[in-house]
Amino acid sequence: MSDPQLALLMLGLFIFLVFLGFPIAFTLMAMGIGFGYYAYFDPNRMWRSYNRLDELASSWDSFTLWIDGFFSNTVFDLFINQTYTVMANEVLTAVPLFLFMGYIVERANIVDRLFTTLNIASKNMPGSMGVAALITCALFATATGIVGAVVTLMGLLALPAMLNARYDKSFASGIICAGGTLGILIPPSIMLIVYAAASGVSIVRLYAGALLPGLILVGLYLVYIIGRSVLQPSAAPRPTKDEVPDVPFLRLTFMILTSFLPLAFLILAVLGSILFGLATPTEAAAIGALGGILLAVGYRALTFQRLRESVYLTVRTTAMVCWLFVGSYIFSSVFSYLGGEQVISEFVRGLDLTPLQFLLLAQLIIFLLGWPLEWSEIIIIFVPIFLPLLEMFGIDPLFFGILVALNLQTSFLTPPMAMSAYYLKGIAPPDVKLTDIFKGVLPFLMMVFLAMAVVYLVPQSVYYLPEVFYGR
Repeated sequence: MSDPQLALLMLGLFIFLVFLGFPIAFTLMAMGIGFGYYAYFDPNRMWRSYNRLDELASSWDSFTLWIDGFFSNTVFDLFINQTYTVMANEVLTAVPLFLFMGYIVERANIVDRLFTTLNIASKNMPGSMGVAALITCALFATATGIVGAVVTLMGLLALPAMLNARYDKSFASGIICAGGTLGILIPPSIMLIVYAAASGVSIVRLYAGALLPGLILVGLYLVYIIGRSVLQPSAAPRPTKDEVPDVPFLRLTFMILTSFLPLAFLILAVLGSILFGLATPTEAAAIGALGGILLAVGYRALTFQRLRESVYLTVRTTAMVCWLFVGSYIFSSVFSYLGGEQVISEFVRGLDLTPLQFLLLAQLIIFLLGWPLEWSEIIIIFVPIFLPLLEMFGIDPLFFGILVALNLQTSFLTPPMAMSAYYLKGIAPPDVKLTDIFKGVLPFLMMVFLAMAVVYLVPQSVYYLPEVFYGR
């Protein structure tokens, strides 16, 4: 078997093991080191000292030198170097800080106040409770970036309220599932940080480029919610005074000031400091983490137990991301050394694709990978396979990254592997069936595809803000 064939076997075996449920980070490292040991195997170099032993050398000397030779394979040097590369990556420093901000905000008991306030403020709007739920999801998801937490918490808070207000089960479920995924697209997004680390694209330009597409997607969601509420009033009946009471203007203003504005200000402060060059993403993330603590203190929700949980979850998630990077770097280095990237490049060249056809093929593959894999695994492991091909087709990695970020919304919304649906089903009332949730997310899935089409047809939606802030 030639080296390129071995590289393709390595990739195929990895995908097979992933489908069997093996831990992805450690599977990457194990396969990278295993195949890398073969790729870098050089007995003349590895056992040089052992072969030079004097005939009178002791058995212990022979054994230790043989063991030293066994571990003198270059793949172990590669493992150490790649580990230090991840540790020294300044972009990844922002990940634990943003995660900590998200976990603290999640535990600050701000979401129930926010949803109640927005529900009252929008009560005269068609589909008011759905609009309030979506905006709450968008803000909360943007602040945390944790899809499962947002969908679960909003499912406990907003879903019963919408069902009690006679909302269609599928419609209400779709709103929560779709809104919960927005945090991986709208800055400050952890996913974009990971893509920046994997691709080398400036994180500040990515944040600026993702802002308008994110708002376009939110706008499409709102158009669908309001439009369906107008065309099908039975799906989203107007609330009665018993369900949403009238609140005096001054009290409503106070509720907005104490629930909506603090979280919005925190997000805008973090994002604004990055976009306007006032702080690096890492510094802004540190400010966000401090702001999250202050929010929790302000809402009297900061306890030692919640702080400890936030720190623990931050460390666990950060470790997972970093080990994924280490495993991916080792795997991709060995894959490239064996000639796997060259095979894929020549195969794609042979297809004689246009840039549009290549984009469609790449996005289709990412869409299918979103069924069994998390977004972090797709970004760290599979997206780098496409990155060397972008120059061949004249595609900007920034533009490609925004399309990928939009596409990854679908990984949480596409039946039968829609993780948002399973998160919601886990805490939904028994009468809300999984088929109802799947039915509800499909229109929002179409909105994602429509947003991708808009971004492709109007590329200035990606480039406008980066050019305004940072020039061409």
